[in-house]
Amino acid sequence: MKSGIPAEIIIIGAGPAGLFCAAKAGAGGKKVIVIEKNPVPGRKLLLAGSGQCNITHEGPVRNFLTHYGDHGSFLKPALMNFPNTALISFFQERGLEMVTTKSGKIFPATLKSTDVLHILENECATNGVTMQYNEPVREVSHRDDLFFVVTPNTAYYGKSLVIATGGASYPRTGSTGDGYRFASSLGHTIAETAPALAPVIVYGYPFRDLAGISFDSLYYSLWRDGKKIGSHHGDLLFTHHGLSGPGILDYSRFIHPGDSIRLSFIDPVPREQFVKEFTGNFARHPVSHVKTIVLQYKVPERLVKILLELSGIPDDLTCAHLTKLQRNTLVTNLLEFPVQVDNLGGFSEAMVTRGGVSLLEIDPKTMGSRLVPGLYFAGEIVDIDGDTGGYNLQAAFSTGYLAAEAMLKRTNPTNE
Repeated sequence: MKSGIPAEIIIIGAGPAGLFCAAKAGAGGKKVIVIEKNPVPGRKLLLAGSGQCNITHEGPVRNFLTHYGDHGSFLKPALMNFPNTALISFFQERGLEMVTTKSGKIFPATLKSTDVLHILENECATNGVTMQYNEPVREVSHRDDLFFVVTPNTAYYGKSLVIATGGASYPRTGSTGDGYRFASSLGHTIAETAPALAPVIVYGYPFRDLAGISFDSLYYSLWRDGKKIGSHHGDLLFTHHGLSGPGILDYSRFIHPGDSIRLSFIDPVPREQFVKEFTGNFARHPVSHVKTIVLQYKVPERLVKILLELSGIPDDLTCAHLTKLQRNTLVTNLLEFPVQVDNLGGFSEAMVTRGGVSLLEIDPKTMGSRLVPGLYFAGEIVDIDGDTGGYNLQAAFSTGYLAAEAMLKRTNPTNE
């Protein structure tokens, strides 16, 4: 007789990955215990999509693979096994309809994260899952083909263990990186973690007074040590301290402190072509203010005022009096305005975590450990971070579902 509470499957973490995994495994007849350190489940889930829960994205699921940085291919088995269409059907069959925005994001029709969470809770209850709240895990070990999970209140043991504790982002919700410690204690390598989907804090930021101004599909390039290392485009938002918005958040996984970002406030064209057109406009309107010409390019007026000032151009300067140096400086500020990255927003601001349990040590066809039989991972704990738009929640549901399927195929019962 073992000391503690037995289960066939133990899941640490009651977020979307853990709850979905538990519901699926419970439906398969397994005795499942979910251990959660918070007094309630899904605290981070309730924040998703600003409380409206952007659960996934529209389109063929094969197109999702490009939205997970360099690691999208790892998720192919999970996403193909349980795609966005299956996730949508799961909630619709339980009475929660979905709506799709113009940008392709999919939300519950009620626009309430609580409705998504309630369905997950009900599904776990219906399938006999035992939920243990206020149980912070202190220690995880593996011996005699069993996993032992120790909390301040008791101990649990079972043949299969799922670590679904999330990453380290939004620590106020309980995501404090505990799962990395558990995985490491079981022999797994943890790829360096850092905030992802995080705003960029800019050194000597010149646009503080423009906080709240946003741009649709703005182009920018990323430079490191004087060399261009990439480019991107997407919706961008000026904040009080730097840059945010989906375009920056999605690309933040590639941005490092000390990098330079060059913003193009004009649709990207070759510099020579733009200079020729720009100069022609000045020549045709010699008595017009420079500001008037720039506004024709649909640059926000408040931004134009600052760009002129930074280019050494008085607000009332006419085109006829614009010097070549002023013109060239203005062109650079319009096409490649440089800002220096001071840092990225910390875990308290980042939506997800970059890094996590090494993918080399996880079987993508099962989400099972290649090192420890019976150990599985689901959700943000692994070294994958997706773009904004529902990709991270889809990955959480799909990996949780795949892990559950794999465990259901394990036939060895718990030794009691």
